[in-house]
Amino acid sequence: MNATIKLKARAKINLTLDVVGKRANGYHDVEMIMQQIDLYDVVTVHCLEKDEIILTSNEPFLPLDDRNIAYKAAALMKKTYQLPQGFHIHIDKHIPIAAGLAGGSTNAAAVIKAINKLCALNLPLDTQMSLGFKLGADVPFCFLEGCALATGLGEILEPIRGFELGWLVLVKPNFGVSTKEVYTELKLEAIITHPRTGVMREALEQQNRKVIINELSNVLETVTLSMYPKVAQVKALLSSYGAEGVLMSGSGPTVFGIFSSYQRAKTAHKKLKKIYTQSYVVSTYNGK
Repeated sequence: MNATIKLKARAKINLTLDVVGKRANGYHDVEMIMQQIDLYDVVTVHCLEKDEIILTSNEPFLPLDDRNIAYKAAALMKKTYQLPQGFHIHIDKHIPIAAGLAGGSTNAAAVIKAINKLCALNLPLDTQMSLGFKLGADVPFCFLEGCALATGLGEILEPIRGFELGWLVLVKPNFGVSTKEVYTELKLEAIITHPRTGVMREALEQQNRKVIINELSNVLETVTLSMYPKVAQVKALLSSYGAEGVLMSGSGPTVFGIFSSYQRAKTAHKKLKKIYTQSYVVSTYNGK
């Protein structure tokens, strides 16, 4: 049995995000295309003889108890499979917190994957994804590599061809956004423009860069941009620095811009970094 496992837990962006309905329980049905990017946390899980969960991190603002979804993932695995051992989880954090990039969700997925291997549970992928869904709607996607169409609450996933050769500049303003708050404020009937998810999917299949950029769309911008005007300012700034297309990821506040080359992305990043410390140049990620 391996005593320690170290995994990369990658962030995601939304190329499209549509809300297509609201359930009686208040949850929203979505239709969106999620794309992994090469920005990741490193999650290390180590088996302990003592029956406890210890969470540590390089990030001082990260909760290290059961408020943390990675901690909850370990607790869920212990309870579900009656695991007698404990786990020490260390998260080397690089993905910004409360950013709309699935940073917490991807950590939770990594913990489930690691414990599955450490304890030789041999759980099939769909079982691991179902466990992840108990923790959050974005967690199942984080088990996949690349790009997927997500429907339902976000847990019904169909892998599709991802955006290749995509150079992005990510900018996270210095505040977090509550996903729950954004969805609470969303007025479905007031949304005039919805993403054309089918058109985006076809454009990805053909790697039609012009159409991919043209079809970037996120209905949650209708809420977040009015609640946090700075997000709109970041979008405008990215465009002024040469981004071909700009969109907010998830419920925000992170905004990404697509650039035609690594050099152009690097140049824009240099300027933006002076204003926003949490700025990154990344590429899209579509598996090994």
